Amino acid sequence: MRTLSAPPDWLTHPLRGARALRGPVPWAAVVRGALGVGPVVAAGVASGHPPFGVVAGLGAMFAHINDRPGTRATRPVRIGLPALAGAAGLLAGAWLGTLGLGAWIALALAAIGLVSGAISAIGPVSSSAGVQLMVAAVVGAGMPLPMPPPVRAGLLLAGAAWVIVMAAPLPRAIPAGRAVPSGERAAVAAVYDALADLMAAVGTDGGQAARRRLTAAYDAAYEALYAHRLPRHRPDEEERRLRDRLAVAGALSEAVLTLLWEGEPVPGRIARTPAQLARSVRTGLPPGRLPAPVPDTAGNIGVHRAVLLAARVFDGEPAPAVGAVGPGHRQRLRRALGPAGREYAARVALCVGVSTVLARQLPGAHWYWLPATAAFLVKPDMGPLVSRALSRALGTAVGVAVFGALATLLADGGAPGLWPVAVAAVCAALIPVSVRHFAFQTAVLTPLLLSLVYLGGDTDPGFTRLTDTLLACGVVLAAGALPGLGGPRAQVSVRLSLAVRATRDHLDQVLTAGSPHATRLRLRREAYRALADARRAVEVASAEHPPFGRDLAAWAPVVFALEEIVDAATACGVRLDQGAPHPDPALAARLRAALSDLAEAVATGRPPTDLVLPAGAAVGDCATLADVTAGLRRIRELAPG
Repeated sequence: MRTLSAPPDWLTHPLRGARALRGPVPWAAVVRGALGVGPVVAAGVASGHPPFGVVAGLGAMFAHINDRPGTRATRPVRIGLPALAGAAGLLAGAWLGTLGLGAWIALALAAIGLVSGAISAIGPVSSSAGVQLMVAAVVGAGMPLPMPPPVRAGLLLAGAAWVIVMAAPLPRAIPAGRAVPSGERAAVAAVYDALADLMAAVGTDGGQAARRRLTAAYDAAYEALYAHRLPRHRPDEEERRLRDRLAVAGALSEAVLTLLWEGEPVPGRIARTPAQLARSVRTGLPPGRLPAPVPDTAGNIGVHRAVLLAARVFDGEPAPAVGAVGPGHRQRLRRALGPAGREYAARVALCVGVSTVLARQLPGAHWYWLPATAAFLVKPDMGPLVSRALSRALGTAVGVAVFGALATLLADGGAPGLWPVAVAAVCAALIPVSVRHFAFQTAVLTPLLLSLVYLGGDTDPGFTRLTDTLLACGVVLAAGALPGLGGPRAQVSVRLSLAVRATRDHLDQVLTAGSPHATRLRLRREAYRALADARRAVEVASAEHPPFGRDLAAWAPVVFALEEIVDAATACGVRLDQGAPHPDPALAARLRAALSDLAEAVATGRPPTDLVLPAGAAVGDCATLADVTAGLRRIRELAPG
């Protein structure tokens, strides 16, 4: 009997995220959504100036999209920076719309696309700022509104500011009225929970998966406590205490990673120690007696010392300073002007320019939907290209059908301005849930946007918008097949090259005698963060339809080998701290050279140079370096393929 072969990843990928929709409802965010877009649009309608409400509603809508789970301290930057970029885009687009450029406006918008794409390569918040800059520029150029450009930009900022101000006094949780930990405390507690899971997984097949969950928890915690702060932000006492406890978690994780390398299971009472610390972080109560292992191996000695440090810090003693993890200004500039920024900028410019030309050839005055859709769709952080195109088309079809049905039922009800406001408010309330899946997000945002453009004078029920969306999908898919435009292969090579360099820097710091421990911890976190980015890039690329991501899944073993190298280097650092002799400097230089050559090979697409690596017996007393050299040999065998 013949068995049916499994469908390819590129076809099933849009269905994978459906499980996320079953998660808990973020009621506080839902309430913020309901109180965000609806009131500003209603104020414009009630005052007799619906276009004013439309522009402010757009600002509030973007703010809710960017109001991801996090902390109150990060909200002004997460929302404010993209809002400023959107205001600049709306101002530029509205000014371009007054010049009478005709079809030549496509070149002007493509130039803005170059800036948008370069900005988007810097990081997640900059990515939101870049896409908002591009979409607002298109809307400003194409949506006819009876107000000067500066007023439009001001109204967009007012809508975003309303969301920030309105959200500040709202409780963090709606049901039951009970107190819950702050976002910062919850993030730090999640790190200790992940440490407990990792200690329980030591010596099992789930160790590496648990270590990746720890990396994700670390990224979220450091972002909550260090990233996206306003200039001259000064941490209060609570924030300083949480930073100290996160520093303790860093020392404990280094020791636990050594246990992971040693591979010996951890006794249950010892593995529960991080859970006690997590409970203390959440509740503010003392952690109680903390079990520590017998200091008989390098890993157990490290854990023993880290538990003693935790006891002192949780009792009020300051922790050794570690500092923030993240790119500096020069690194951000290199990301924007480097290969990833240039290639993605070219793709955005091409997609927006071609979409604008197509839209200007179609009948109707409201041509902005097609290039605005292309600007949204071209974002690579929304999943594989084919998957997000299918999700966008499906979500738009559902959204158009819903809005068309509502328009048919409600448009003749005698209050033409009220029902679009209600639709916008309901859809805005669903945004926090919809961001879990791109198709659902599109199905929610489409009626919201159609409600706004309806109030702005475009009474088409949305079927023209569906045609525009399908054309935009075709343009973006066609651009994705072109070489040299930041496609999946380029995304993987850039992320993987950065991960190799971060691995090299961490190993170099471990092997450098007298290097500061805090610097070593920071570089280890940078290495794991870069590896997580590379792994995500490989996973996304492997779900692309050929030829977009052909054979890119073969890079997954390379990422795994690099993770093992960082694990081994971490264990080596712990052993060196405990008195093991440092390896020969020539060995460190050869390993550094091998990783540098590998990074360059991945970035350029050439095979790695046949460098001579030391044999296992030549690594000295730091036995973990044998795993480093073995990992490098394995990577060099895999990389050319």
